[in-house]
Amino acid sequence: MKRRALEPAADPESAERQLFRALLSLRTEDELAAFFHDLCTPAELEAMADRWQVVAPLCEGLPYREIHERTAVSVTTIGRVARCLSHGAGGYRLAAERLGLHRH
Repeated sequence: MKRRALEPAADPESAERQLFRALLSLRTEDELAAFFHDLCTPAELEAMADRWQVVAPLCEGLPYREIHERTAVSVTTIGRVARCLSHGAGGYRLAAERLGLHRH
């Protein structure tokens, strides 16, 4: 989604960093849920949940079609998540490892 700058000096990275700090300030799953329900539309939240739902089966090495049959998440979305697991910034992999969903 493209945004127009409100002022030339506005730093979009600063806004992103402020969002990250807000997330880090929350302490419980209920606090995070409330924040995400306020922040996101139902469709945005569903899309993020769909992406996260396929991380564990991808880490287990399940085929895309089987993951799709189990989750109803599109094969295209599964492929995008798989690419992020392999070549992304490492966020999915780190979270999966910390939750015991993925082994090194």
